[in-house]
Amino acid sequence: MPELYDRVRPGYPDELFADLVSVTGTDERSAVLEVGCGTGQATRSLAALGCPVTAVEPGAGMAALARERTAAFRNVQVERSTFEEWDDRGRRFDALVAASSWHWVDPSLGWRRAHAVLRPGGWMALLGNVVVRRPGEPEVYAETADLHERFSPGNPGWGHPPLEDDVRATDEGWGQVDGPGGLFGPTIVRWYPTVQWFDGQGFADLLRSTSLYRKLAPDIREPLLDAIAERIRTRMGDRASRRYLSVLRVGQRAG
Repeated sequence: MPELYDRVRPGYPDELFADLVSVTGTDERSAVLEVGCGTGQATRSLAALGCPVTAVEPGAGMAALARERTAAFRNVQVERSTFEEWDDRGRRFDALVAASSWHWVDPSLGWRRAHAVLRPGGWMALLGNVVVRRPGEPEVYAETADLHERFSPGNPGWGHPPLEDDVRATDEGWGQVDGPGGLFGPTIVRWYPTVQWFDGQGFADLLRSTSLYRKLAPDIREPLLDAIAERIRTRMGDRASRRYLSVLRVGQRAG
């Protein structure tokens, strides 16, 4: 699964990291903590800024692949742990970055821990990718809703992705996670449209890497994904897009 995840999941655009630098003042002297680095997709972009990066990842396979993917960078250290149980050994950081991972952190512990490990004036940055659609544009779920209902009827996760313009309107706060109370100042929010293209099998692999489909029993998931791949081949010319809004949410440590 780590190799599949690394191959199909979307990264984050260069403009996002450029804005992260301009907003937070991060430079090669800044110590950055990354929480939930996965296979190191965002880690590589952070390391390319020249700053020392400490990346924390609980999954053994993910952490091993992250070490492999960042081996060319001498300024990256990958440590295997959950953020809640991680031993900071008294280290303090100028920025904490979580890329599509903060929702896994216990909010009753995570925000206080983030505040504690950041230096005064430090920054918290949440990165994410929101699946969206545009009106009148072919979209996989619209073409396969009948298959989803056939193989997993009434699943509350099924539904059309939100419209891009509706998502852009949600530009306050920290997104779909519990907020930090008064521990961090107001957020700065930036959006970046991105798109991936897949053939039918590639799109099925993308879905296979996401929690919504991973939660399905294999005897339901695999026939469903095979049917989706076949539908993309036969009805969409074996070429399907996955459209995202990448998002950067940044706030400064209070107090």
